[in-house]
Amino acid sequence: MTISPLATPFPSLPAIGGVRIGTATAGYKPWTRADVLLIKFAEGTAVAGVTTRSRCPSPEVELCRERLPQGRARGLVVNAGNSNAFTGAAGRAAALAQGEAAAALLGCATDAIFQASTGVIGVPLPRDKAVAGVTAAHAALGAGDFAGATAAIGTTDTFPKAAHASALVGGVRVELVGIIKGSGMIAPDMATMLGFIFTDAAVEPGFLRAILAAANARSFSCITVDGDTSTSDTVLAFATGAAGAPCITGWDSAGADAFAAALEDLCGQLARLVVRDGEGATKLIEVRVAGAVDDASAHRVAMSIANSPLVKTAIAGGDANWGRVVMAVGKAGEPAERDRLAISFGTTRVAEAGAVVPGYDEAPVAAHLAGSEVAIGVDLGMGTGRARVWTCDLTHGYISINADYRS
Repeated sequence: MTISPLATPFPSLPAIGGVRIGTATAGYKPWTRADVLLIKFAEGTAVAGVTTRSRCPSPEVELCRERLPQGRARGLVVNAGNSNAFTGAAGRAAALAQGEAAAALLGCATDAIFQASTGVIGVPLPRDKAVAGVTAAHAALGAGDFAGATAAIGTTDTFPKAAHASALVGGVRVELVGIIKGSGMIAPDMATMLGFIFTDAAVEPGFLRAILAAANARSFSCITVDGDTSTSDTVLAFATGAAGAPCITGWDSAGADAFAAALEDLCGQLARLVVRDGEGATKLIEVRVAGAVDDASAHRVAMSIANSPLVKTAIAGGDANWGRVVMAVGKAGEPAERDRLAISFGTTRVAEAGAVVPGYDEAPVAAHLAGSEVAIGVDLGMGTGRARVWTCDLTHGYISINADYRS
């Protein structure tokens, strides 16, 4: 598979205390690569997560939802190549069997195991392969690293995606590492495909849940590749406490602000990496909307622009067709008035007060659209609401990848 032209190098990542990694090949598809990830967490590790709002979730998503309220984790199991979604009782039985096997291997309760699967929808997870795969990954515990873990969870990804942030908590430096997979079926109604965050900070589960939800709202829920929300979207954060910093229990705790900011920064990095690997993408597009009646309205307008095939194909072709942006604003169903609307590409204002700007010169806009990163700005002139979302262009490559996805 051709690597995305928007790919970035895999970062240097610190080890996270209390995290042991193992990968193995279950053979969910005819390949020899690792496709099962098992991570063992130190006792007492806190967990929080957000999952898809799809009404057709996988059994793994359902199990995460059932187990998240207890707030503690000892293990994570991820399968790549088979999403196990829309697979009925057989799929749930296979997921339960794999989770029970992982729990037995790690010597913990089954509800301390968190699971995720990604790949083709409608094919039941092969139970024997799933159990054998997690058993082999357990035998490899400690031999794996974040690079191997990232590679093991990928499907149509063209490059491994990870990020790093840090914060001071009570005078102690804590580290945060995130890995993520996602390339297509990206229009998360909570999170982006599969993303996993690990930190050696000590964080009370309820507070971790609150700050992850807030970070998600400004990162994973602000990206789109193709307007399609996955049945498997899951983001989980695990806090081992291995750094020895004071436990963060709420906003009054030492370092709480710094840690929350680091978490949001990490989520933002990961979210944009997914868009950079959008199927067939050649351009990263940032859409900023200002002047909406409120932030929620601004977000809906921004997503209408970002999800428009006409806008995305115009950007792919380097066409400064601001009329398509007008169309996307108008169809969003949000408060807007033609004669208050202003549109920019990059730093160039192209339209305002319901018409093209006097003396409009398309040359600087064409130069901006020729680059690999494009900015679209919209001011509705209605209020103070703001939003920022990210998407990518829509090219023939997207069709080629998805037309051949199951073959």
